[in-house]
Amino acid sequence: MEDLVIRDADVVDGSGAPSYRADVVVDDGRIVSIVKEAAAAGCQRPRAVRELDAEGLVLSPGFIDMHAHSDLALLRDPDHSAKAAQGVTLEVLGQDGLSYAPVDDRTLAEVRRAIAGWNGHGDDIDFDWRSVGEYLDRLDRGIAVNAAYLIPQGTVRALAVGWEDRAATPQELDRMRQLVAEGLEQGAVGLSSGLTYTPGMYAKDAELTELCRVVAEYGGYYCPHHRSYGAGALEAYEEMVTLTREANCPLHLAHATMNFGVNKGRAPELLSLLDEALAAGADITLDTYPYTPGSTTLAAMLPSWANEGGPEAALARLSDDDTSERIRHHLEAIGSDGCHGVPIEWDTIEISGVADPALADFVGRTVQESARERGETPWTTARHLLLADQLAPSILQHVGHEENVRTIMRHPVHTGGSDGILHGAKPHPRAYGTFPHYLGHYVRDLGILTLEECVAHLTSRPAARLRLPDRGLVREGHRADLVLFDPRTVAAGSTFEEPRRLPTGIPYVLINGRFVMEDGRRTDELAGRAVRRAPQLT
Repeated sequence: MEDLVIRDADVVDGSGAPSYRADVVVDDGRIVSIVKEAAAAGCQRPRAVRELDAEGLVLSPGFIDMHAHSDLALLRDPDHSAKAAQGVTLEVLGQDGLSYAPVDDRTLAEVRRAIAGWNGHGDDIDFDWRSVGEYLDRLDRGIAVNAAYLIPQGTVRALAVGWEDRAATPQELDRMRQLVAEGLEQGAVGLSSGLTYTPGMYAKDAELTELCRVVAEYGGYYCPHHRSYGAGALEAYEEMVTLTREANCPLHLAHATMNFGVNKGRAPELLSLLDEALAAGADITLDTYPYTPGSTTLAAMLPSWANEGGPEAALARLSDDDTSERIRHHLEAIGSDGCHGVPIEWDTIEISGVADPALADFVGRTVQESARERGETPWTTARHLLLADQLAPSILQHVGHEENVRTIMRHPVHTGGSDGILHGAKPHPRAYGTFPHYLGHYVRDLGILTLEECVAHLTSRPAARLRLPDRGLVREGHRADLVLFDPRTVAAGSTFEEPRRLPTGIPYVLINGRFVMEDGRRTDELAGRAVRRAPQLT
């Protein structure tokens, strides 16, 4: 007798096709049988050790978070309800060009400092890995949800070149090619970049193209956080399209937003650019989160020259009064490359987390508000925070436009990604709410997408981009990564005021056939594993 039959479910299978009613049988971590209601008439219905009545619930494939920052959270927090409760069964880590493999002792320490605002310093983590394969092995010891990994180009550059703003030597470029190839051979699914973050932003297009050629050889994809989401955003998108076309490499555009006042209402121009490339044969997908504010670190706003040399060099520049004034002028008058070429508006920069508890009063307030209360300029307040918290403050940046969000999510190559930073006292609610917010707000309440369309965006499309042939659809033989949700009540619980509230209307989540959410509560199952994609040399 099989392990489980999910009875009388409304199956939205991830293909975009209309839903149907069926019994779905699971055994040994896979879907072994789907008996549609019409076929079951007059026949004995399937039996199993456990029967789950799914009357009134939608059964869909598990949701794939195409842009996650759970690189340490999965190791730190076995519960990981932030994602499990949303129905996320697979996260893609290693985003924005900065993560924790491949590294040596030096670069590990540097990266830990550089992205403390994303993941914390990691003092509670045993960093017992250095290579991509060793990190994936660490995940395989048991995690809440499945995880795939992108090789972070900024980390690779830090390892081979350092944190200097200069071109790589031929020997250094060879070393970077080797590191990327090794990571792909060890199971990574592609390469990410953070081209507004140091040191990845110091790479010119020719260097990135050479790395993308390696990615293409192994059947992976390139996932850039490109050079600007503000001034020059369309040019930055076009740069990535041209670069990957030259390298013959698939392209996945990370958090493909059009932010800041200069881009209000310009999403159709982005989609026109992509449609033209797609029509010419380009392989392009993108992900977005269904919210308007962005989220990153306060240090990321600084001009690239201020961060050159790594975290210690940045702190030294901030400590020097004359250099600090230069930084302020770039931020407020010119528009730093770290702030996407747009002069910073301090009333849009909300502190969402700090490492030092003594600075907790700044959390939940904009830099402008705190500066006014302290009787000082916004830059004085921001500089104080960066120095006192050793570059660790994380922020929300309130610069998005709802019409752009809605326009982009309708596009046929769109997928869902939370870009969820779980660290900090008041994180972005997208970390806890992205997927139910799509289903509840944008499907049920607004009708921006049909339910079948939205589920396809969150399941089969990302699985196809990741080239995972047995995930993303409710099909016989596929892995039993499944979500049961109530389409009438599913909603994000998280808000900007209470960002860690869990969603409603998602009572059951299975990963590899095991319940990680049951009756709306997290079980003690650690059913997730590293998802390695076998390299496919072309």
